[in-house]
Amino acid sequence: MGKSRRTIPEELLLLALDPTTGTTAQPQTLDLGLAGAQLVELSLAGRIVPEGDRIAVVLPRPTGDPTLDHALELLRRRGSPVRAAHWIGGPRLGLRQTYLAHLERCGMVTAVPGQVCGVLPTTRYQASDDCTNAAIKQRLDTAIRTGVPPDPRTAALAALAHAVGLGKHLYPGNEGRSSRSRLRDLIRYDPLGGMVAHAVMDVQNGLPAQQNRSAPGGAPAGPAHAGRPTVGRAGAGGRIVAPRVGVR
Repeated sequence: MGKSRRTIPEELLLLALDPTTGTTAQPQTLDLGLAGAQLVELSLAGRIVPEGDRIAVVLPRPTGDPTLDHALELLRRRGSPVRAAHWIGGPRLGLRQTYLAHLERCGMVTAVPGQVCGVLPTTRYQASDDCTNAAIKQRLDTAIRTGVPPDPRTAALAALAHAVGLGKHLYPGNEGRSSRSRLRDLIRYDPLGGMVAHAVMDVQNGLPAQQNRSAPGGAPAGPAHAGRPTVGRAGAGGRIVAPRVGVR
């Protein structure tokens, strides 16, 4: 995998980067989104495949991207398919900082040291090329505005952006409500991105831990699925269909 094309985790982080403050929007959930974006990118690279709600490694050959290859090696070591939600919610938090450092090494962002209240050291990050960020956002805008089915990468990026709550960052206020709704609806064009987006939202709601508990007789306990925020559901033939729900 050469660097002629940005990966989905890179694009998700660039979308979340606020050009004014130099910080990232939704920092609490962005790690989960980046972990999910790695799964989508590895699938597009032919390294993993979905098996229901699980992920299986089919080609352990490195991609050439160090962050993706680390994730691929961790998946390979599992030895058997792993649930997407368990992987995303695993003890690998800190991906946001890992990817910021990665983008800095690649020259996509510049770290700007500073201080909070004149005492505490802090680091802000500025995109090195505003045109790059604008081009990423433009792909989402075009898909939202025209209704033309986006390519799988753009659809997956939209699904993950919605799952981690970037809709309010990208399309703020009441005037952005329709755009946020259409951003969510783009999930229908990428079943894998939809499955991963569901896993991200499940982890946010603490569902993976509850799914390990069973009701009497071995049936899954009912409360594990209560109140699950839905981005899209699998319809006939496995196609992801966006539900008719309100946008936060």
